[in-house]
Amino acid sequence: MSAYDIRDTKRPDPDQVFVDIADYVMNYDVTQSKEAMETARYCLMDTLGCGLLALSYPACTKVLGPVVPGASMPNGVRVPGTSYELDPVQGAFNIGAMIRWLDFNDTWLAAEWGHPSDNLGGILAVADYLSRKAVSEGKPALTMKQVLEAMIKAHEIQGVIALENGFNRVGLDHVMLVRIATTAVVTKMLGGTRQEVIDAVSHAWIDGSALRTYRHAPNTGSRKSWAAGDATSRGVRLALMVLRGEMGYPSALTAKTWGFNDVLFKGNSLKFTQSYATYVMENVLFKISFPAEFHSQTACEAAVTLHPHVVGKFDQIEKIVIETQESGVRIIDKTGPLNNPADRDHCIQYMVAVPLIKGNLTAEDYEDDVASNPLIDELRNKMEVVENKQFTVDYLDAAKRSIGNSVQVFFKDGSKTEKVSVEYPIGHRRRRAEGIPVLQAKFERNLATRLSPKKSAQILTLCADQATLESTAVNEFMSLFVV
Repeated sequence: MSAYDIRDTKRPDPDQVFVDIADYVMNYDVTQSKEAMETARYCLMDTLGCGLLALSYPACTKVLGPVVPGASMPNGVRVPGTSYELDPVQGAFNIGAMIRWLDFNDTWLAAEWGHPSDNLGGILAVADYLSRKAVSEGKPALTMKQVLEAMIKAHEIQGVIALENGFNRVGLDHVMLVRIATTAVVTKMLGGTRQEVIDAVSHAWIDGSALRTYRHAPNTGSRKSWAAGDATSRGVRLALMVLRGEMGYPSALTAKTWGFNDVLFKGNSLKFTQSYATYVMENVLFKISFPAEFHSQTACEAAVTLHPHVVGKFDQIEKIVIETQESGVRIIDKTGPLNNPADRDHCIQYMVAVPLIKGNLTAEDYEDDVASNPLIDELRNKMEVVENKQFTVDYLDAAKRSIGNSVQVFFKDGSKTEKVSVEYPIGHRRRRAEGIPVLQAKFERNLATRLSPKKSAQILTLCADQATLESTAVNEFMSLFVV
């Protein structure tokens, strides 16, 4: 239970969770990990590329821009792939919404799930704002090295908290961790002190969390695509407020009755098994091949493998058995009607049926015109989703962090395909050598969906070299994405 008496008015020392985050943000040198810095570069590329691809979808673009038409900010934050110039808070929302819209870049899986790259919304917005402001005052801009460092720290804060703390178990959505991580790193970027980071982070915890209901039947909807943009922009807002003198709340987690632990975490304290370093960025998962909820990535790979063995024989199928982890059963095992793209990209049966039919799965496959194919639901109705206990064990094993799935098709005549099992998706750390060239090709394709060949070539050349990218001024980097 929480530590303080509600009748005691003495201001306590800050919660240790806040102190640990602040000390890490202020003092830890992430550049000592070459792997983390290189992975952050790939994460930057993939995240921005997915954001540009999302601009092809009207459902995404309709939520972008200023809060009210015409409310632009001269010399403000540029939103990649657009001509918008916005204040840092709304700029963070825009960038955060577009990069998460298609659910097609990085993921972190533990007791809690999430997408640490969502923090790039706040980080890039603040970096561009500070850089353009500095240049206008005759001062040096921030460099992309500082952006990569902030990304690593935001990934680490979000990911380490998620390792042992399942907020989903009490119905809370993981975007709260985006708000907390963004708040911490952008307060530092904006010039905040250690105490100001502590104060700002206390506000981020006080905000609590959105409900997960928009991710699950029967309420699944497009809010899950802009929720992270909302969270990262809120982090920027809280940081700016504290830097203007707003006070903090030292026991916002542990205060008896009124703190986060008692109100929203069933009286439990947060658990930590390791300190903050560079572990999360080094081990982050990339969605390289499929824009699909990550627990299904290896199921999609297995379905692609089985495609040539079932194509033309769909009417002969008796059943399809999918073995997955406990988390996969709990999150994405869905029967019945699927009402929109947000519903479909969180249904393992849908995400297996499509590649069985066509040998691939793309963002377009979640749209109504594809979903209207009656064969998809015919196959879904023949599917059994069961937990594979070993997949669950290996999923939770810190030394493995696998995301195993298997798919097997059984025919009416008694024959069957092999059981195709895939433990590690192509975006896993164990498959980095195989995955990075595919990620780079994906980035090149995504650039071409929005930018001119000349700008695309400039960006590809810049991002191909670690040292060159790190030394590039943020404002110059962002100018390459303006259309």
